Amino acid sequence: MDGDRRRWRQCVLGGAVFAVCMAGTTLPTPLYGLYQEKFGFSELMVTVIYAVYAFGVIGVLLLAGNASDAVGRRPVLLAGLAFAAASAGCFLSADAMGWLYAGRLLSGLSAGLFTGAATAYVMELAPRDGSSRATLVATAANMGGLGCGPLLAGILAQYAAWPLHLTFVVHLALVAASAAVLLRLPETVAERRPLSTVRPQRPTLPPGVRAVFGPSAIAAFVGFALFGVFTSVSPAFLAESLDVHNRAVSGLVVALAFFASTAGQLAVGRFGVGRSLPLGCAGLLAGLALLAGALWWDQLSLVVASALVGGAGQGLAFRGALSAVAAASPADRRAAVISTLFVVAYTGISVPVIGVGLLTGPMGLEGAGLVFIGCMAVLVTGAGVYLLRRPVRTG
Repeated sequence: MDGDRRRWRQCVLGGAVFAVCMAGTTLPTPLYGLYQEKFGFSELMVTVIYAVYAFGVIGVLLLAGNASDAVGRRPVLLAGLAFAAASAGCFLSADAMGWLYAGRLLSGLSAGLFTGAATAYVMELAPRDGSSRATLVATAANMGGLGCGPLLAGILAQYAAWPLHLTFVVHLALVAASAAVLLRLPETVAERRPLSTVRPQRPTLPPGVRAVFGPSAIAAFVGFALFGVFTSVSPAFLAESLDVHNRAVSGLVVALAFFASTAGQLAVGRFGVGRSLPLGCAGLLAGLALLAGALWWDQLSLVVASALVGGAGQGLAFRGALSAVAAASPADRRAAVISTLFVVAYTGISVPVIGVGLLTGPMGLEGAGLVFIGCMAVLVTGAGVYLLRRPVRTG
């Protein structure tokens, strides 16, 4: 019993380290308006700066996504924390736009290292019969950390001094504390190999996975695209169209989407994978419709409703997609297939966001947002209809 308590304590501490790293990736969200005032760049540049993060994640997933299986979880996570600290240092030093690009890229490298390794680490630290609760810890740490980032930054930027610096000083302190915690936690990979044995992973799909992967990947793509738009341009929309200049409110709206995603992921256990995927697609479609209403009628309440409904739909769809794809994959190809799903998802958080930024100039933020919503609605409706006609079976 004492051993189980110790392992649960280690599991929770590992989840706390995970949350700190992920919070760092969303810290700049409420601050983009301040950076625009400081450097005078356009809304397109906001989306490009945001999307650089996703390119960093994708690069790590493709080049070193399986590194922690070889060299161990702790060395990879310590490297991820080092990248997170370097990212915070870039933002603290930012006296030109290049620092923002560098900070976002380093943040993406940090998240890419953490995404798979920290999830596995949290699961492995838990007692053997606690996989379900460990999944809850990992899910809450990942999405909860992403949600805490803009909330923390928004509160500090609104109510404390040095809005472009204090946030990252606080995060550096949290990263240092996380490194100290991580050094006291045990390694869970018994047989370690040299880093030279790690090889780039080519996106791959065995024939038996393709029927499940297509609609699952579309749902993941749309869910991450919705999050991408929320975290990159929603503060500008709140300020320009709704006259909401309180950065704590902007951070809270973005945070609600991530917190709702956590709830949606937890609900997969109740609904089952087969129903969660089409339900998630329906939630995403409803979230997109609410966002369209918010853009059309300039209503803050609809923005909040979109964050909650769309976030819950994203959580249902993404965890359902992950479970379905993992169940359909051969054991010896599962990691590669899941990495491919993450590559598609993070493409969704980058490419459509840049598209919105490109359209903002000629069409305005509302017009660009409506075009984005229309395209994503077509994709997620097609995936949802397919999943209703051919339900996913994981048994």
